[in-house]
This record gives sequence, C-alpha cells and structure tokens, in this order.
Amino acid sequence: MNGAESLVRTFLDAGVTVCFANPGTSEMHFVAALDAHPDMRCVLCLFEGGTTGAADGYFRMTRDPAATLLHLAPGFGNAFANAHNAAKAGSGMVNVVGDHATYHQRYESPLKSDAPGVSRTVSDWTRVSGDAASVATDGAAAVQAARGLNGQVATLILPANTAWDNADVPAATPAPAPLRQADDAAIAVAADALRQPGAALMIGGGHMSEGLLHLGGQIAQATGCRLMGPYFTPRIRRGAGTARIDRLAYHIDQNTQILAGTDTLVLCGAARPVGFFAYPGKPSLPEPPGCRVIELCDARMDYAASLQSLARAVGVDPETAPPVEVLDIPDLPTGKLDAEKVGAVVAHLMPENAIMVDEGVTSSAPVQAATRTARPHDWLHTMGGAIGNCLPMAVGAAVACPERKVIAQTGDGSAMYTIQSLWTMAREQLDVTVIVFANRGYQILWGELSNVGAGQSGRNAAAMFDIANPELDFVALALGHGVPGVRAETAEDFATALRRGLETPGPFLIEAVI
Repeated sequence: MNGAESLVRTFLDAGVTVCFANPGTSEMHFVAALDAHPDMRCVLCLFEGGTTGAADGYFRMTRDPAATLLHLAPGFGNAFANAHNAAKAGSGMVNVVGDHATYHQRYESPLKSDAPGVSRTVSDWTRVSGDAASVATDGAAAVQAARGLNGQVATLILPANTAWDNADVPAATPAPAPLRQADDAAIAVAADALRQPGAALMIGGGHMSEGLLHLGGQIAQATGCRLMGPYFTPRIRRGAGTARIDRLAYHIDQNTQILAGTDTLVLCGAARPVGFFAYPGKPSLPEPPGCRVIELCDARMDYAASLQSLARAVGVDPETAPPVEVLDIPDLPTGKLDAEKVGAVVAHLMPENAIMVDEGVTSSAPVQAATRTARPHDWLHTMGGAIGNCLPMAVGAAVACPERKVIAQTGDGSAMYTIQSLWTMAREQLDVTVIVFANRGYQILWGELSNVGAGQSGRNAAAMFDIANPELDFVALALGHGVPGVRAETAEDFATALRRGLETPGPFLIEAVI
C-alpha cells in the first residue's frame, strides 16, 4: 500500500465518498488509488473553481464534507474564489492538493509555488504531509477538521513522493470536538433583553431549517420581539408552512430602514449585520445608533441547542404555533419578460422540495419575493461575494440530492466564470434546470458606481460594465457543453421552457432575456 491508497481508504472508512476532481501529474498516484476504489464517486470538473463550488453545495445539502483533488498551488489558486465562498458559508470540505516531491522542491521548476501560503489565506486547517507513513493520519485529521465547528475548509497538501512511497494501513478518523453552547448567564441576559420594547432576535447558521425557524417564531411570539434573519444564508427553508421571518436586504440603505427602531439585537447563529462595502457618507453598520447588540451564539457554536435553551428561558409553550407563510401561488404572467415575471413563473411552477441555488445578483430579489409563499423549498445563496459560485454549487447540490429538482438562477456575467460546470452536469446527468438572466451586463456595477459617488459613467465605464458586444449566446454555449437549452423573451415562452426543464430529467438551460 502506498500513501495515496492509504488516504483513499481512510476517506472511505470515514464516510467521505465523493471527490470533485481536477488532477494533474502530481496527483497521478491518487488518481490510481481512486480508480482502485469505485465506491468513491469521482466527479470531473473542467475548472478547479468547479471543484470547490461543488463541494460547497454538497456540504450544504448533506452537512458532511466531500473531497476535492487539485493540482499544486496554481490549481488551488483557480479554486480559491469558491473555497472563499465555502469558508464564508461554513461549508466543510477536504481539499487534497498535490505538490512536487519533497526532493524536487529545491529546484525552480515551472510550477513551483507556495501551496501552503495559498491555502492558509482561505482554509481553516492546512497541513503538509511529511512522508507516506503520515498521510493516512493526516487525512483523518483533515476530515475531522472539515466536520468541526459546523463545517470548515481543510486542505491537505501531498508532495508526490508521499503518495507513491510505501505506507501503513488507513487511519481511523476521530469525531470532531463537541460544539460549544451559550452559557446560562448569556441565555438569561438574552432572554431578558428580548422581552423589552424594540427587541429583535436574528437567527442564522449554516442550515436555517424549518424546525429552527419554527423555534425562532415561538420565541418571538412568547417575548413580543421581532424575528429576523440575514439576507445571505448558506441554506434556508422557505415557502408555505415556514415561520414568518423578516430578512435583511442587500443594500445598506435598505437595511438601515429595516432595522430602524431596533433598540436591542440578539444574534443566535448570525453575524452582526454589516454593509457589503463601505460607501462615502454611509455607515458600515446598519443598526440604529445606540442599538445594543448581544452576540449570544455564533455560527461555529451549537446555535440550535442555544436557541432551544433560549426558548426554555423565555417560557415557550412547545404546543404554540407561530405565524407561518400561507401557500399563495401567483398566476402565470404574460408579455415581455422581466425579472418580476420570471419570479412569478418560478413561484407558479416550482415543485415542492426543490433546491434553489441563487446567484442572480440584481435579478434575484423579485424571484425571492415571489417564492416566499411558494411550495416549500430550500434556498442556497452565494455567501462570500465571489461570483461564479452558482453553477458549481448546483452540481454539488444535485450530486448530494439526486431525488430533488435543483433550480440554479445566475446572472449572465456570473455564469461565464464557471460555465464549464454545464459539462459536468451533462456528463453526470444531474437534474439541474439553469436560468440565466441575460441582461447583457454587470448590472450591479451601474448602481455601485453611483453608490460610491464615483461620478457619471462614460465610454470606458460602459465598456467595462456591459457584455453585449459581442452578445453571449447561452443556448449555443449550453449545447456546446452537452446541455439542451432554449431562449425565452416572453413570459409565455419562459413558462413553457421552465415546464420542460422541470419535467425532463437531466440538465436544461433557459436563457431568460430581460
């Protein structure tokens, strides 16, 4: 047995059974070890950013990590943006990054670079295996780290000779350390604060499940506080039957208005609200001046258990039912297509228990609004702001939940970052319906130019913001990657296309011209 074989067997024994891969020469022994173990599902991604994005989506739906296989520091560099998104989402993954053999690293070969340095900027845990005998133990520690603190990015760097040299048996993977809960004193302070006028409870975490929302609604009902949630959430249950919750918006101005009148804000599993960027003359924090912020429990703690303790402290009656969203399906619209009509069609046709992966940027807000009272579903946001997450994340979600329909909504500019993921969807026959909002530009940047006070736009700004010359043809791009697709310019055409995509197994793309 060599080091690579000991690592694959360690992963399988630990329950890590999926590897999103883009290997190179340094990883050939790991490839051979994977080939010898067909019970490990290997999913090829044509760009390294697809591997980490897919691992992010896989974790969000399973709450267990997948592995990625990457080629040296440049390969991890290509994967970096979606590893950043995964880290912001609290998604666990185990990145296996091949490197030059230890004795080869003294020479200035073309691909020589600082893999540990690249890793440490985005990984919660980084280790370089020193020899083949250490690989299995290091792999077990990586899986343990990926499962720790509700999910972490763990990166194991394997010099090539540690993969091909002789090694020992696989290593057992220890369970992660127990999660810390909010202590009794902190619970008492939060419980008292929520009973006061102007109080709000903001809940969050990697998975805002129906049960978590229900419990938050019960606490709000018992105390009279306002139940709130962040705008960006790794995974949230939405639709009919879920507890009503006031969520923040994207823009700082909107959030300042949403939080107006809040005297106390208790955070459980949610981070303190902050503006996406700094803007001249605007605050970084949207809460009102003098608002008391109580950070009861962060997303790396046991926020579900802490919320249960808070419910007991405020005297929640388990039999009480908080206000919930009532099923309200909009009629199918007609006429020229726009984002609001896309939202109405999606809300009308979305099947129960669908998974919505969202990177629609400027176009997604109307879809979110329309689907608030749709059939129950899960919603996954791009968490770290690095675009190009949607299509790979949809791959991971579909691999994790093959029995559920995945709907991926993305802007046209965002889609081009990781368009290769369409090929992976076709190769794996993943049940993903992709909606590309074709507004022919980086539309969010027009608003940002004004928000930061940078002045009027001219020829150069317009040239950097629009992607209309030449015009991208997403139907052709989809077909070129093996995915059938259609273009829709009216609400009627879009409804017909979405029905087709939802009723047909496998991937399907709709270019929604808005």
